[in-house]
Amino acid sequence: MLYECAIIGGGPAGLSAALVLGRARRRVIIFDNNHARNRVTREAHGFLTRDGIQPAELRRLGHEEIANYPSVEFHNERIVSIERLDQTHYELMTASGKIIRTLKILLAVGLQDEQPNIPGIERFYGTSIFSCPYCDGWEFRDQPLAVIADKNVFKLAAEVYTWSHDLIVFTNGEGQLTGEERKKLNAKNIQIVDDIISGLEGENGQLKSIRLEDGTLIDRTAAFSSPLWSHPNHFAEDLGCEPNQYGGILTDEYGRTTVWNVYAAGDSANIVPSQLIVAAGSGSAAAIGINGDLTNEFFDRVD
Repeated sequence: MLYECAIIGGGPAGLSAALVLGRARRRVIIFDNNHARNRVTREAHGFLTRDGIQPAELRRLGHEEIANYPSVEFHNERIVSIERLDQTHYELMTASGKIIRTLKILLAVGLQDEQPNIPGIERFYGTSIFSCPYCDGWEFRDQPLAVIADKNVFKLAAEVYTWSHDLIVFTNGEGQLTGEERKKLNAKNIQIVDDIISGLEGENGQLKSIRLEDGTLIDRTAAFSSPLWSHPNHFAEDLGCEPNQYGGILTDEYGRTTVWNVYAAGDSANIVPSQLIVAAGSGSAAAIGINGDLTNEFFDRVD
């Protein structure tokens, strides 16, 4: 079967696109290997009518709604390669060796995070250590918080200060702060600790204190970090899609990349802001772009 669109990625962007395209009666196949960026997070926030929902439950509801549209197929598989056959056809291969042919491709693969090099951080990430204060700051408002960062230190600290003035910045011996930025933080009574972090104390995912290399323990109930991010695959690069100024995939307002018939949506395109509701919106917009292009191509074609 020749599909009209193959969607790679089953997060909010990919699911929203599948819903819109399903309602437009398009033959769609969506691939998801269940390796979402927010899989370690217990609750997702800032999504209107779904504030506090578990990420897995949001995806389940999305699958349930899209199942009402029979032209959309779900496959829990990973795509390993994409080959352009001609001007209008692409061939995708799954990890199990299946071959799929499609007219258009939507890259909604999201991003993957690499946490700061701090022993034991994975025990707390998603429960009391987070990357986005807009997503999780409210739950820890007015508590003793930490910012652990080696990049964008000042920006993250300034954002977290909105939720709590009891804030300590840990640069872990690597974070970059200018003299002017240090003055601004100190003026707001934000302490800066440049010592290297040797470990984290706490139980059941709940942070209690941060241990420095000299053994000093500093009590904190939650922390925000600035993880390094990367694209989970090289599909956009291999297809020749140009990047945007943030390192994401350059698109227009309808998700069109610089390569015809290839679209992108969600965190992999937006980079910032990284929010579920923003990703869902960009997936919907990309679907409208895809459907519009398919419609125009049909009426332009003389059989």
